[in-house]
Amino acid sequence: MKILNSDELKIAETTLYTHLPKSIKVYGFVFAMNRGKPHHLEVLVDTWPAFTNIIVRPDPNNDRAKDFMKKVTLYSTDEEVLRRMLTVENAIDWSTYFLIGGCDLRHSLMLKEIAASRGVSMKGFSLVHLMTLTEPSHLPDDLESRVSVLNESHADVVNKTWKFGGDDKGYRNILNLIRHFPTCCITDESNQPVSWVLLYDYCAMGMLYTQPEHRGKGYAKALVTTMAKRLHSQGYPVYCFIEECNQLSYKLFKSLGFTEYLSYRAAWYEFIC
Repeated sequence: MKILNSDELKIAETTLYTHLPKSIKVYGFVFAMNRGKPHHLEVLVDTWPAFTNIIVRPDPNNDRAKDFMKKVTLYSTDEEVLRRMLTVENAIDWSTYFLIGGCDLRHSLMLKEIAASRGVSMKGFSLVHLMTLTEPSHLPDDLESRVSVLNESHADVVNKTWKFGGDDKGYRNILNLIRHFPTCCITDESNQPVSWVLLYDYCAMGMLYTQPEHRGKGYAKALVTTMAKRLHSQGYPVYCFIEECNQLSYKLFKSLGFTEYLSYRAAWYEFIC
């Protein structure tokens, strides 16, 4: 295995681009790292420069890593090599709780077998649609004149409504995203956000939310449209993961021209020691 340096990460980004959309979550992480976004991660591959497996994991030498949820992301074109990396070469620390997110569903059986052999409980808690938009020129203009950006004072309200937030790590995660990644929101007369969308550190749109008393006004459509255009203009990939149970969001993104990669299904797993 090899941990990539900054120059190698640029080459890896180019290689991952040729494997889109299946590689998109790892690509998103590497894209952000290559543009100087703060992170607590390291990227390793099985071989270099012709790799078949690439893993993004917390950097054990980064003191900030412990302040965030332990998350692992991977992309593989050779599952046997991936199995070796996860077992013989210990590419993942199995001794503490962690998540593997946006993982190709076809790896689930292998991950379950390895977890069982390590005495670790594996729980799948989210199946998702991968939705992408390559060209936003068809999207309407000026749907809502009050679209602005979130600031640090808004982190608490976003954290309280985020399905996977509500605690200190969630707050720190959201604060980091607001500080360093694009956001869009609509505020009320008191300059408090009533609807918002953020960008995760792997460059996927997420946390789309509208306060209940402000729903039905087209705010979500306006925010996704604005964010998609801004991301595209800045060279970001334009995509999101939508939980299969979330039909409302699925219909919204489909109506805006996002397309689903039907032959690919991704999942989030948690591993509990």
